[in-house]
Amino acid sequence: MKKFLMAALLLVTMVFAGCGGGNEPAKTDGGAKSDAKKIVIGLDDEYAPMGFKNEKNEIIGFDVDLAKEAAKRLGSEVEFKAIDWNSKEAELKSGRIDIIWNGLDITPERQENMLFSDPYMDNRQIVFVKNGNDQDIKTEADLAGKKIGTQAGSTAESYIDSVESLKSSFAEFKTYGDYVSAFMDLENGRIDALVCDEIVGRYAMSKQGDKFQALDVAVGPITQFGIAFRKDDTDLRNKVQGVFDEMVKDGTAGKISEQWFGANLIKEKK
Repeated sequence: MKKFLMAALLLVTMVFAGCGGGNEPAKTDGGAKSDAKKIVIGLDDEYAPMGFKNEKNEIIGFDVDLAKEAAKRLGSEVEFKAIDWNSKEAELKSGRIDIIWNGLDITPERQENMLFSDPYMDNRQIVFVKNGNDQDIKTEADLAGKKIGTQAGSTAESYIDSVESLKSSFAEFKTYGDYVSAFMDLENGRIDALVCDEIVGRYAMSKQGDKFQALDVAVGPITQFGIAFRKDDTDLRNKVQGVFDEMVKDGTAGKISEQWFGANLIKEKK
């Protein structure tokens, strides 16, 4: 009887295993299937246009659309989780999130703690002022004597902190939890100029009418955006990189860029 019961149990187990395809991520055309049932992506949800909340409290954005398409091709669910941007490395390392995909610059300091994808977009930090108040700012050095703002934890802050002669020349240097607050202070005259990502700043300008002006004044070197993973998570990194390369090759990534920026800003591999 015991042998019969064990044989029956084995048969039932085999049947349910064979019928368990509903728990398996669905295959999609042209993509490699991931073993991960869900990928959690960390982001600053006020970082328009890369990732932010719309009027319905839904997280949308350029990087969000790229990530959704990549997850679809991997056959994985995707969850977007707002994080404290100043603690992004800790959030990733702790396993609370799997990926940071949110206009994140690749820097040597960040590469010490995170594993990056290939660069997918160029980025530079430029100066924004209240419209009609450019104060004759033509170069980085012209920021001297002025009240300057940027986002805490941003590439602009890292660069300014690293150049003491520049930082000490400011009348005041303020950092903000998000660029929304920074642009409000710029509008209200609490700061004279804002240094931030060109893409983010120009998008913000497009939503504010003629309140602000973008100056063709680069602050620091041109950087590149990358997707960040845990330092040892080469498997997930390579899978995401693989499907992203497909998205670039078949034009999908370029189309998403055109929808958000009116141009294809995606870097293509040489």
